[in-house]
Amino acid sequence: MIILDGKKVSNDIKEEIAEHVSALVSKGEKVPHLAAILVGTDGASMTYVNAKVKACEKIGFNSTLIDLPDYTSEEELLAKINELNTNDDIDGFIVQLPLPKHIDEQKVLMAVHPDKDVDGFHPVNVGKMALDLPTFLPATPYGILELLERYQVETSGKNVVVMGRSHIVGRPMSILMSQKRKAGDATVTVVHSRSKDLAEITKAADIIVAAIGISEFLTGDMVKEDVVIIDVGITRVPDATKASGYRLAGDVHFESVSKKASYITPVPGGVGPMTIAMLLKNTLLARERRAK
Repeated sequence: MIILDGKKVSNDIKEEIAEHVSALVSKGEKVPHLAAILVGTDGASMTYVNAKVKACEKIGFNSTLIDLPDYTSEEELLAKINELNTNDDIDGFIVQLPLPKHIDEQKVLMAVHPDKDVDGFHPVNVGKMALDLPTFLPATPYGILELLERYQVETSGKNVVVMGRSHIVGRPMSILMSQKRKAGDATVTVVHSRSKDLAEITKAADIIVAAIGISEFLTGDMVKEDVVIIDVGITRVPDATKASGYRLAGDVHFESVSKKASYITPVPGGVGPMTIAMLLKNTLLARERRAK
């Protein structure tokens, strides 16, 4: 069993990007600038955004964090997004989800200009992705593809089961894995919490991407020998043995599934670091496009 080490691969990618940035600086060219909008004080969101800002600093990107209170109105947020859309110094930006309940997330995502949408969530970019046209790929699915490719996991002709149908992970993952690409060319089935005979479907899978949002949902009796496991989930589970009072768990029951897996991502340290690395890669792409 081989651990798909997202932390190591993401560090490799960051080093590659840092070299690219150094080359831009030596030629006197503008370095990429990533901005992030955070609304409110959600703990997980603050952690994610701070990690993205630190990653920018480490590789030589410029970064801007716009921290707004949770009572910010939808109109005020849309005005701030418009400011970033028209700011030539900003190459790409993200609006950290989830947003407070009084704000329409779909309206917000639609307001981000597709050319600066480094999260890859705008319908224009999702459409281009579906048609296999050049665009910003959603960071988490993009990171999974990169992880599979760098570990040379064979996907062509394989039976892939994607657990979960979210617009951020499940749906784009299913589209990308079915396309003609190095980490692709697979036969893809999408399942979710309402799927019948779910265990029978997962038992037939060569590769499983678990993004169903239920802690330790996928267990060892639901998979076959030599399965490849990509665990996207991350949840705080009560654990009295930890000083914090909790441990981090994925959507996969690691102990039982890892005994059968040929490859598996850990939680934490698997998909999470890859998501940030690919966001940075998208920002570099945005800078290159704007330079042209």
